[in-house]
Amino acid sequence: MKIDLTTDENIIDECGLLMSESEPWLTLKRDLKSCKDAMRGENKEVYIVTENLELVGFAVLQMTGTFRGYIQSIIIKPSHRDRGIGSELLAFFEERIFQISPNVFMCVSSFNTNAARLYYKMGYEKVGELKDFIVKGKSEILLRKTIGAISEFNQK
Repeated sequence: MKIDLTTDENIIDECGLLMSESEPWLTLKRDLKSCKDAMRGENKEVYIVTENLELVGFAVLQMTGTFRGYIQSIIIKPSHRDRGIGSELLAFFEERIFQISPNVFMCVSSFNTNAARLYYKMGYEKVGELKDFIVKGKSEILLRKTIGAISEFNQK
């Protein structure tokens, strides 16, 4: 497994297609255009996961703003889930984010129980719930993993 930062528009388009054909984005009614658009922006970092040159997943980080160190999306191909790729990807991002912030944030859809189970297992805690945030009747659960308070982190 290899994790690489990409800005290649063709690869980002391929990631958008994977996203638009996967849960939870199907339930959240995200079409191909909105999935592609979600990966673009000057403050976003798109990392791809490949095995034998095949795209098997990707993630989008938001490294500025109030929730500096926000994992916006993690997508693993259904055929490659439950193989530890998500855990490795999270560990990679935690190492990246904890260099600049004591907190990692992410949201998980209330119905995405397999992903939530992984996040809780890896030490993430629920810090809030956004009811009816994207789709009526569904919530987005705000999660946080921390290594300390911002004030202490900034003194290092």
